[in-house]
Amino acid sequence: MLRMGPCVGAASLAAVLLLATTVTIAQTTQARAADTLARIKAARQINVAFSGDSPPFSFVAEGNEPAGYSIDICRKVIAQIGRDVGIPDLPVRWLVGTVSERIAMIVAGRADLDCANTSETQARLRSVDFSNRIFIDVGGLLVKSSSRIDRLADLANRRIGVISGTTTEARLRDTLKNRLVNATVVPVREGPEGAAMLEAGSLDAFAGDKIKLVGLAAASNNPDALHVLPDDISFEPYAFALARGDSAMRFEVNKALSQVSVSGDIEGIFKQWLGKFGRPTGLLSALFLLNAIPE
Repeated sequence: MLRMGPCVGAASLAAVLLLATTVTIAQTTQARAADTLARIKAARQINVAFSGDSPPFSFVAEGNEPAGYSIDICRKVIAQIGRDVGIPDLPVRWLVGTVSERIAMIVAGRADLDCANTSETQARLRSVDFSNRIFIDVGGLLVKSSSRIDRLADLANRRIGVISGTTTEARLRDTLKNRLVNATVVPVREGPEGAAMLEAGSLDAFAGDKIKLVGLAAASNNPDALHVLPDDISFEPYAFALARGDSAMRFEVNKALSQVSVSGDIEGIFKQWLGKFGRPTGLLSALFLLNAIPE
């Protein structure tokens, strides 16, 4: 008879226990992630995170209500989820937060969905899943029209503000390094804060998603005093964040996004919030078409 030594037996037993523990943890995590629709049904409410300062995508409007391009699409998604769980007029608890706070809400289960201008990135995919994309933008720079700053290279030895913890911050730092522009990056908390610092002269430029920068310029006391530089510093694919591994929830979200495209509702939503900036780009039009998933 082949006898196994005590050391080998102990090691094998430890390996088996480790494997069993790993499988159990994975199954528990997946089960917890897959409970989003059931949790919504039991609570008879959906918790939705959003940005309070990212017009025209997501912001707090009159009456302390969320509004914007992403919010209008999100309401279509919420209606679909309500139909799925059997609660047609599903109540919504809106939770405002920064992008890092919203991602943390999804991870902790305090929010069931994030509806804002959150860019899908590989780093964020380690913590959350994303819906199909709802918009594509690029990062840029807002400056004073009187500053004589015409391109990124003109910002050498200047101060550039950017919202802390965003994809734009990381990509701005990389862009400055790669293009050998020695500028000081100044983290700020919110878009309006950055625009105000720019107008006050404590910043020479403010970095962010270009559509958001145009919105900040339009909301200033003197819209003609600010303009966006032609340089692109990042690629920003927007999507709705949700819990990892929850295929049922992701299906309902993507089903709603498909219906928004197929029905043509996306055209009205775009026109209301972004129409003043022109027609959708060819890339964005292709995105809307690709979201139209057939039955």
